Amino acid sequence: MLFGLDGVEVGLLIVFLLLFGGILTGFPVAFAIAGSGAISFAIIAALDSAGILSHEAIDTASQAYSDLVATGVPPIDISHFRYPDLPTVQQPLFPGGWEQALNRNLSFIVNRMNERVFAGASIETLLAVLMFVMMGIVLERSKIAEDLLTTMARVFGPLPGGLAVSVVVVGAFLAASTGIVGATVVTMGLLSLPTMLRNNYSPELATGVISASGTLGQIIPPSIVIVLLGTLAGDIYATAQEQRAQSLGCTDALTYLGEAAVVSVGTLFQAAILPGVLLAALYAAYAFGFAVFNPSKAPPVQLDADTGEVITRQEGLTWFLAIPVLIVGGAFMLGMGGLAGSQDLTVRSYSEVADTPDLRTNVSPRCQEAMIELHGQEAWDASVQRADEIAAAGGVEESHQLSEEELVEARAAKLESINPIGNGLLTFFVLAGLLLAIARGVAPTDDTRPLIIGAGGILLGLVVDALFISPLTTPGVTFLILIPALAMIFYGGRHAAERLARNDLIRVVFPPLVLIVAVLGSILGGITNPTPAAALGAGGAIMLAAYRKLQDEGRSGTIIMRAAMAIAVMLVIGANFDLRIAREDVGLEDWIAYLVGFGAFYFAMYGILYSCWVLFRGGVLTPVVRETAKVTSMVFTILIGSQLLNLVVISFGGEHYIQNFLRSFDDEHKVFLIVMLVLFLLGFVLDFLEIIYIVIPIVGPVIYGGDFDPKWVTIMIAVNLQTSFLTPPFGFALFYLRGVAPPEVTTGHIYRGVAPFVLIQVIGLALLWFFPEVVTIVPSLMPTG
Repeated sequence: MLFGLDGVEVGLLIVFLLLFGGILTGFPVAFAIAGSGAISFAIIAALDSAGILSHEAIDTASQAYSDLVATGVPPIDISHFRYPDLPTVQQPLFPGGWEQALNRNLSFIVNRMNERVFAGASIETLLAVLMFVMMGIVLERSKIAEDLLTTMARVFGPLPGGLAVSVVVVGAFLAASTGIVGATVVTMGLLSLPTMLRNNYSPELATGVISASGTLGQIIPPSIVIVLLGTLAGDIYATAQEQRAQSLGCTDALTYLGEAAVVSVGTLFQAAILPGVLLAALYAAYAFGFAVFNPSKAPPVQLDADTGEVITRQEGLTWFLAIPVLIVGGAFMLGMGGLAGSQDLTVRSYSEVADTPDLRTNVSPRCQEAMIELHGQEAWDASVQRADEIAAAGGVEESHQLSEEELVEARAAKLESINPIGNGLLTFFVLAGLLLAIARGVAPTDDTRPLIIGAGGILLGLVVDALFISPLTTPGVTFLILIPALAMIFYGGRHAAERLARNDLIRVVFPPLVLIVAVLGSILGGITNPTPAAALGAGGAIMLAAYRKLQDEGRSGTIIMRAAMAIAVMLVIGANFDLRIAREDVGLEDWIAYLVGFGAFYFAMYGILYSCWVLFRGGVLTPVVRETAKVTSMVFTILIGSQLLNLVVISFGGEHYIQNFLRSFDDEHKVFLIVMLVLFLLGFVLDFLEIIYIVIPIVGPVIYGGDFDPKWVTIMIAVNLQTSFLTPPFGFALFYLRGVAPPEVTTGHIYRGVAPFVLIQVIGLALLWFFPEVVTIVPSLMPTG
């Protein structure tokens, strides 16, 4: 032993000292990580071959070890930490010498690199990182943040601490549309920090709220942190639970857990919504409370009014609150009253299979004991009872294909109980009603007749749908029947859109809000996975930025608007018509729909290409592509370098050593608390990327191998990693803000200003610790992604 330390302990010290040393030299992080891994391996291999290092391993051939295993203790839980009295043997770190170790580890590294980086199943999800990065950079370059800050400052400025609250609101908004911390902090630092200082805001509050709000993009979807963490968490959780199940005598994780050991990025996006909103609310509450107790350091500010009309309180409450509530409530009442709902007549071509037990009961006694401990005696007894009932009935009835007569009967039964009004049309009518109501509120002195006509069209459409449209009515005939109602709705909607466009708040917020809803809605609603949604976001951001560029130049953006409408037409046609023209019986209306959709597709592609040309001609596209390539190449290079470092740690047993230490604690809450504390401390000196790719693969099998909900574990880690952007001395948000802050704002101001927000992060983590439902409630209510 060297200095009385085990060889594995010395190897871990060498790795981490070289890693921190390489990062502190200022050398590019990605290459510092890979270089520290290669150099540390060479040093450890040299010391091992010289006989200086050795590992004190448990003697698995001893009688004491065999007796312990015979008592039912899983071998994975047997370590020198938990059972220090077990016999040990001295072993070299690399049996066979450094040559064999080098050959073995090189081949291992190549295989793991191919598995995890180049050909792994997670590479498709990682592509979402590139497109989310491009989406964020394009929106940042389109000056949307500038408009949002100006508009929100007008709304919240008159409140105590209103400018700080507006920064939090914009930070949350940009987090959902860009997710790029550097771009958000720099933009808000350039735009809002001088304004806050001119209005006598405390430098500490101003810098703290800008730094903290800029990091919300790390937790509010679409978050790059969650994408990267999710790709790791899915693999680690599945492997850890499979290993856990087998160690407890069960055949697989599905048997032991009663469900598949799966966690997806889409589900994690759902889980991150409320924690992100919670943190933003805590930031805003602190800013408001600071202003209340220190009014001279965060005074109310009355900025120039917007161009909208003056609206009385009664008008605002009526058209922005009461009428929208009535519209949405009325739709819910129609659904609850059986007048509206799904009109889907699709029936299964196979018969239903009788309910099976929630848990598999044909398991070994050891697995049974473990399942009862996990699920409870009541759940086990219920599954056993159900299994006995099935056995008494002669077993589960096999599913069989329904005959034509049975299919006709099933469709007729479903048709009898169908709702008169379909969900799709009801949703359209509700959105149209909200549009008309809000337009009436923002322009109360304008002529109301177009809006009344639009409202009449909505009522006419509801009546026509209930009386003349059935689930058997084809989409083409449905469209023809609804033409008068649709014409009235679009007439009123056009006038409503013109009124809304005159309101600064709506004009600024609505376009990026539509993009956010399209991207996140498709993910959170389970319609698609993050990669296509990210592509939609990148394309939408390009069109939005090009439209803004044309407006700044005084030119018309009609082509882009029509291309956006073409995309909407494609979605409507795809949802309502069968576009499979290769089938035998293609009706006329399906052919018409296919040709219209085909034309809309090409026009939409033309609009995207035209948007790219507008941005390229304006000198925007080139730096966007360059910056996107820079950020994504950094992410993937760090991924590759950290995999190399991880494999070096694995090669000499460092990973098992750390995992055995964590497993030596009997309480998994204590283990997770230790891991969270280590991650929090590492955040002072490491970036979130290094922590994700270096630390999580080592500790992940332990924290994901217990009873904790993997969604909760991952979001807790994500919130903790968000703190790494704020903690001195290497918090990246602090560096970004320091680079654009005016000379009178010192580094001390920034450090003191961010301290309360670091404490708020800890409070947020504590709330998630004691109330995990904040994380799990949204995924339980929504379809999985």
